[in-house]
Amino acid sequence: MTRFRAALLLLPSGLIALLAVPSASRAADAANGGVLAKRWCAGCHVVSADQNSGNTQVAPFSAIAKKPGFDAAQLALFLLTPHPKMPDMGLSRSEAADLAAYIAAQK
Repeated sequence: MTRFRAALLLLPSGLIALLAVPSASRAADAANGGVLAKRWCAGCHVVSADQNSGNTQVAPFSAIAKKPGFDAAQLALFLLTPHPKMPDMGLSRSEAADLAAYIAAQK
């Protein structure tokens, strides 16, 4: 079981729905997600086709988006929970949704 799924099991289902879904009045903005990716993620991940290199220990965004079963809402939730190897970006729910939409667009 992945750490992400294990973390989901510990959260009440109502909280999962609240965290994973951006405000109903606002759709995810992949362009804003691209800005966030370049600010927060490009130091480790290859976040776009025009980036030359990233850390070889982490997957490029294009590989993440192509994983079987990829789900942007689950990724947004994952981005909101602390992870030892990732910096605490302090993303809002809408920013996490934007970043997940950007990653999904990298297929």
